[in-house]
Amino acid sequence: MVLGRVVTGTGAAAAAIAGGVLAQRSVVRGRQERRLRIDGGRGVDEQYFARIGGIEQWLSVRGDDVSQPVLVEVHGGPGSVTSVFTARTRAWEEHFTVVRWDMRGAGKTLRRGGARGQGEITYERLYEDALEVVDHVRTRLGVERVVIVGHSLGTGFALRLIRSHPERFSAYVGIDHNVHDGDRDASSYKELLERLRAAGRDKQAATVEAMGRDRRVWTAEQHALYHRFVMANNPESVAALKSVVLPSLWYSPLHSLPDLPAFFQGMKLSARIFPDTAMFDDWADGTRFAVPFFVFQGALDLVTPPGRARRFFDDVEAPAKHFELVEDAAHFSAYTHPDRFLALLLDRVRPLVSGSR
Repeated sequence: MVLGRVVTGTGAAAAAIAGGVLAQRSVVRGRQERRLRIDGGRGVDEQYFARIGGIEQWLSVRGDDVSQPVLVEVHGGPGSVTSVFTARTRAWEEHFTVVRWDMRGAGKTLRRGGARGQGEITYERLYEDALEVVDHVRTRLGVERVVIVGHSLGTGFALRLIRSHPERFSAYVGIDHNVHDGDRDASSYKELLERLRAAGRDKQAATVEAMGRDRRVWTAEQHALYHRFVMANNPESVAALKSVVLPSLWYSPLHSLPDLPAFFQGMKLSARIFPDTAMFDDWADGTRFAVPFFVFQGALDLVTPPGRARRFFDDVEAPAKHFELVEDAAHFSAYTHPDRFLALLLDRVRPLVSGSR
């Protein structure tokens, strides 16, 4: 009887805690929903599924005035959707029509069709999807060109889009620009080993050392493990993950409780594209671009190191270009510092794209 009362009491306490957590989530989400309201006849607020690449893929289109320049965001990860940051970046929508897309194998697109309904998940397939999304948005909003914004791994897609189809874009903006160099530069690999050993994480160091420095022969699982170690050993990026990314997901007004597992499932499922990128060489593919070129990089980022991004940027030839370090920021710099990122957009990008529709 005593044991029964203890078990019952423990269960009731757990239920009460869970109920309190969910109640707090409801309150915060309600507050953010009110913040996200777009009033007035000039605004747009649409979330829907479009047929892209043969499957239903999720898009969000939001802005206070549809006459503003269109900004299409390509998320990184792979599988790390940026739609969770909509509430944090509400001010962006006062100056741009912001389009976000959950790639195949990620987020709401993954939840819609399930893992078996995603079709082929390769870098080339996702690139073709990205191009189709851009054309879909151009047609839907009646614009000739859009600003393409890539985050982290998404910068690779965006870079290839502006190189191959510059007529569709008014500017390129790279957030935490991820540079591919044909695996010539082993400095990041060596630095990770040094950090692991200095932290006494000998088992992780041994795992990384056993993988070898040649990423071109790594499996998808090894790529994912390496990136997990890099993130976990960048304290500022870990802090951003805990204080911004995960709370943004938990409280997102656009994401229901059943949407949350898909966020993590998507990152695991999408890791299969990593080996596709191992042979990429951004320098060999060309550093001359026909659109204005901007890179905004977290100064403390060890996931996409600013030094490598700067070296590539210095070789870029473009009608206009600008590189800016976001001080006190690591990975996810635009989302941990959304007001500072918006100020950069308004100061550097907006003047060049205002008449680009």
